[in-house]
Amino acid sequence: MSGPAELKALIRRLAGELGFCLCGVAPAAPAAHAPRFRRFLERGCHADMAWLDRDPDARCDVRNMLDGAASVICLACSYAPVPGAPAAGHIARYARGRDYHRVLKARAGRLAAELEKVAPHLRTRICVDTAPVLERELAASAGLGWIGRNGCLVNRQFGSYLLLAEIVTNLPLPADDPQPSRCGSCRACVDACPTGAIRDDGLVDCRRCLSYLTIEHRRGIDEAFRQAVGGRVFGCDTCQEVCPYNRRAPAGDAELRGPTELAAAGVLEMLLWTGGDWDRLTRDSAGRRATFEMYLRNAALAAGNGPGAAARPALEHLAGHPASMVAEAARWALGRLRGV
Repeated sequence: MSGPAELKALIRRLAGELGFCLCGVAPAAPAAHAPRFRRFLERGCHADMAWLDRDPDARCDVRNMLDGAASVICLACSYAPVPGAPAAGHIARYARGRDYHRVLKARAGRLAAELEKVAPHLRTRICVDTAPVLERELAASAGLGWIGRNGCLVNRQFGSYLLLAEIVTNLPLPADDPQPSRCGSCRACVDACPTGAIRDDGLVDCRRCLSYLTIEHRRGIDEAFRQAVGGRVFGCDTCQEVCPYNRRAPAGDAELRGPTELAAAGVLEMLLWTGGDWDRLTRDSAGRRATFEMYLRNAALAAGNGPGAAARPALEHLAGHPASMVAEAARWALGRLRGV
């Protein structure tokens, strides 16, 4: 077996060949940002995402993911748009291409398989977003970037349109040095947030965040935030669109940035969706995180904020929908169209 330094060089080479734009190594250790995560929970900023508050001590120590864990190989793929591409969109950029969970997990799996050829006693655990680890903390510890004011990992070259994966391993690899924050005095994301969800203490209050409200919130959206939804149907990119580091980021992975049929769907089209349309258009997409009824709810609010009279027939139909959150959103939109 090669030595740790040689193995790390091999990992970096393989990661690049597999389409990862960033690769670094963090020690398998308790999270340095654990106090920040606990403040996030204590202040209720996680809203209804109760799974985040299940055994937070375990979530704050990646060693719980693998017996004998020594290192974490941290990986990132960019989904940044082609420079000059329009900013606005009904679907958040990360869901406009193929489902990143599948893409990154498959690539990380191939990397682990190649490593096993030269490290026969290798043991690994691959994590992509859904595992109970603080992945941005790990990525920052591995030198992939720093955690910005909007809670996103930011890299000087690739900005914050980054999707993360981790390979927890028993290999003792040399760790990379963390990067200092380069946000400086910039408050662009704080000031641009449509609902004031980005707090001055560095935490994002999900109870006000449009990404949370349109993707995770399973009930009606509070009337105080409905106008702020604007034309969004799935997620919000505002805090990333204003980030100076994203203005000069190169175009990301074509497989991840799309566009797909889901990305091209308009609000009026979504108002007429059937369950079958939702199933077809969200298949192999991270956009499947929101249910069919949530898309109807969000599209109704977007219609009330935008398309005008053309949406009226569809909204009148949805006003009688059996899901209360859909019917309520449709009635609110109709009221907006009448100038109420």
